[in-house]
Amino acid sequence: MNAAGVLGMNQMLMRRVYESGAGAVVSKSIGPEPRVGHENPTFINLGYGGLNAMGLPNPGVEHFAEEARQLTASGIPLVASFFGSTVEDFVRVARALDAAGADALELNGSCPNVAEEMGMLAADPENLRMVTWEVKRSVSKPLFVKLSPNVTDIGEVAKAAEEGGADAITAVNTLKGMVINPDFKKPVLTNRTGGLSGPALKPVALRCVWEIYQSVGIPIVGCGGVSTGRDAVEYFLAGASAVQIGTAVMHRGVKVFREVCGGIEEYMSREGFTEVGELVGLAHG
Repeated sequence: MNAAGVLGMNQMLMRRVYESGAGAVVSKSIGPEPRVGHENPTFINLGYGGLNAMGLPNPGVEHFAEEARQLTASGIPLVASFFGSTVEDFVRVARALDAAGADALELNGSCPNVAEEMGMLAADPENLRMVTWEVKRSVSKPLFVKLSPNVTDIGEVAKAAEEGGADAITAVNTLKGMVINPDFKKPVLTNRTGGLSGPALKPVALRCVWEIYQSVGIPIVGCGGVSTGRDAVEYFLAGASAVQIGTAVMHRGVKVFREVCGGIEEYMSREGFTEVGELVGLAHG
């Protein structure tokens, strides 16, 4: 899949992702109302990854629901990412996306670049359990919960999401960081801090998947620095059943989806595996 925030704003972009080899598409995180996000600059290419502080720009659920209907009507599997600043917001947006035909929902409780009370929901296990439960009982579709690496014990947080009724865990969102320009003597991003993604995040995200696999009994979607089939296989071995690709799309285009799938197939053929499920968690012994 594509990661939330990458080519997920409208049905035309998501259709392009699917036709390029993704097994399903993930929308931009959608909120209750339209949101502009932060002022530029909002992204820095670091070479070893990217640092972004977009601020969750999105067209709002009312507008996006029509995009979702058009996409799913053509049979393309859609995971609709969503967020809110209150429990009521989370529930309202989830219900609307469910009704619009999304095949699954991804609760984004882990954005490090917004100031609202729920912006870092995934840092509080009890609140995450409660919000997950409220959303889960309000929708009919499978519910993923996307977690943050910016926590002390991600296994505990994942367990809270599972206890709240989550059907799967997406791990992980970006790692909070910053860059300062020595010439201007100021942070580069308007928001000052941003989320680190890409290859630099991969060792952290892989460790998170490993710890979550040891803590829960529901599937995990790995996310962070996947750009090759070998990267994806590492996530499977750590415990993920699927992966999402984000920063690599910016550098290599949508062809990366088919290339990663091909790399997975080559590895499995060489090592004698017939399905991905045989790889999941294998590194745990």
